[in-house]
Amino acid sequence: MRVLVGTTNPGKLREIRHILGEVPGITWLTPHDVPCPEVPETGPTFAANARLKAQTIAIATGYATLAEDSGLAVDALGGAPGVRSARYAGDPPDPAANNRKLLAALAGATDRRAHFRTVAALALPDGRVWTAEGVLEGTIAEAPRGHGGFGYDPLFIPAGERRTLAEMSPAEKDAISHRRRALEGLRPVLAALGEDG
Repeated sequence: MRVLVGTTNPGKLREIRHILGEVPGITWLTPHDVPCPEVPETGPTFAANARLKAQTIAIATGYATLAEDSGLAVDALGGAPGVRSARYAGDPPDPAANNRKLLAALAGATDRRAHFRTVAALALPDGRVWTAEGVLEGTIAEAPRGHGGFGYDPLFIPAGERRTLAEMSPAEKDAISHRRRALEGLRPVLAALGEDG
């Protein structure tokens, strides 16, 4: 079975393909292989956005589609930036501006607890949809550190770590990430679909 990974974000695409790797019976496609529509993230939750993207792309292309929505929620900011994580500092998305805005919002804050959340959705053109969620708890650093990853990775320190995600190797990050946890939740569905062809 061919499964389209419904993202044009190169960082997410790399992580998804690295995390899931080879799934017997599944051939991975990307938007470079199959043109797919841009789907505005208009949902109020990560789950709503993931489902919307996966279903819209699956229906438009005729391919099973894996999509996800992720973001950062900071306790001291009432869960912000949340579903607006990519556009926290405005449009178009600007990760450096998002990080600056987040640090400014947390200036002087003693509670720097936060978590990353990913909801992954797998949709078939016939309307069936499966979802899985992953969460990574941590804190926000006082300043950006590291050069790896993308988005808020230079600011996010996973629980039990001293390094930010951007200071970790891609393999170290992928081993603990919220995205891995969500995608692994869909692995049994992908395996079953791969067996069915």
